[in-house]
Amino acid sequence: MSKIKYLVLGTALSMSAFVSTSSQAADGAGLYTAKMCQTCHGAEGKAPIMDSYPKLAGQNKDYLVQQMKDIKSGARNNGMAMAMKAMVANVSEEEMAAIAEYLSQLK
Repeated sequence: MSKIKYLVLGTALSMSAFVSTSSQAADGAGLYTAKMCQTCHGAEGKAPIMDSYPKLAGQNKDYLVQQMKDIKSGARNNGMAMAMKAMVANVSEEEMAAIAEYLSQLK
């Protein structure tokens, strides 16, 4: 009987992680717009307004989060980091993760 409990618990945890990731990506889409990311990176991160701005769609989630953190902290200060620093100043790490999750799922 205890094996069944663990199986049910494991399945429930797996499903909650899936739902959490999916809802986080949905929140990320809204945050991407609310935080004005599309202004420079284009709709869905696919069409930046300048060639020097990166396309974000399909990028690795962890990479995107780390870049936003580095820009916010000042660890990254090259290129357009100064302009981005103002944009990410009021973005929490949870919001960064949600935006990155959303962008990483785009093709």
